[in-house]
Amino acid sequence: MRKLAWLGLAAVVVVALVIGTTDRKPQTDAERARSIGNTIMCPACSGESVSNSQAPVAVNIRRQIASRVAEGQSDQEIRDAMANAFGDRVLMNPPKSGIAGLVWVLPVAALVAALGGLFVAFRRWRVVPAEVTDDDRDAAERARRETS
Repeated sequence: MRKLAWLGLAAVVVVALVIGTTDRKPQTDAERARSIGNTIMCPACSGESVSNSQAPVAVNIRRQIASRVAEGQSDQEIRDAMANAFGDRVLMNPPKSGIAGLVWVLPVAALVAALGGLFVAFRRWRVVPAEVTDDDRDAAERARRETS
């Protein structure tokens, strides 16, 4: 029964990972431009994406994104162009390589370490039945006789 529960848990985790990592592209150019705009920070605003900002620079960046989408550039090419024009600080998602890649790796490593620690703790907490010796049986019999 325990193996079935672990198998079920593993199946849920695998399905969640597949769904979470599946790349679902927006269907229209406008949806794609909005999706890219959500990953680019407004240079004039504090913590706001260009899709949500009404600052003149954000409106200009949205126009550039829409123009590049219409030209057929990839999402990464557009993000790279915005980073080249305004600096890496405009990218809301940190790069996945180098020192900044630790932002992606450390939470996963911490989760794995925590799960490993729980596994070890639960293994140590397992109740192991004690062996009953003849002396224990004799002591229990004497105690039973004294209380009767």
